[in-house]
Amino acid sequence: MFLGKCSSTITTPGENINITWSPDGKTVAVGNRADEISFIDVKKSRVELTRKYPYEVNEVAYDPSGEYFFVTTGQGTVEILRTSTMETHRKHFAHTSNCYTIDFDPKGRFFGVGSADALVSLWDTSEMMCIKTFTNLEWAVRALSINGDGSMIAMASEDPFIDICNIETGERIEKIDVKYAINTIAWHPTQNLLAYAGDEKDRDDYDVGSVKIYGFRSKDMRD
Repeated sequence: MFLGKCSSTITTPGENINITWSPDGKTVAVGNRADEISFIDVKKSRVELTRKYPYEVNEVAYDPSGEYFFVTTGQGTVEILRTSTMETHRKHFAHTSNCYTIDFDPKGRFFGVGSADALVSLWDTSEMMCIKTFTNLEWAVRALSINGDGSMIAMASEDPFIDICNIETGERIEKIDVKYAINTIAWHPTQNLLAYAGDEKDRDDYDVGSVKIYGFRSKDMRD
């Protein structure tokens, strides 16, 4: 078993709520509750740039090529920055309310955006056009994740289930029943295994922490 230890500690401006690596592993981007995004040079172990936004910013992500950096905002937009300059490249109005979460197809063909309007939109990266929306949730979308081969998208909210759909057809593949709001979900990089965690409580209504992994049956994986 690999036993690691903390190799460096970098001080950032505020209370951090999301974090992501650049595809080349050279930079970590972290966002805080004060709507600031800090870009950390991993080799130098220091913040190289901090961008302060005058509006709510939520989850951030690099596209798989590493050329662009995506920011979801409280204005219902997805802001795209060029990583070479960290200047705004373009901005898209994606939803009618706050955009909370974003995830990319590992092959870079499309990305999903989850919003407070309970919708998940799917965007074609080559045309930057919305090609599909998923409408099975009734509450604000807290988390989404696209699986390793880009064939399925999982979505979660305060609804008592996690919704898994076929990306191409939009049809529901699976509905995972849960008894609490889900805060985060993530597919295994190569297998159809979905990890999830949320606002779980025990029988006495005390907060508890656990991560559950949902595994597809062999027949589902072939389909």
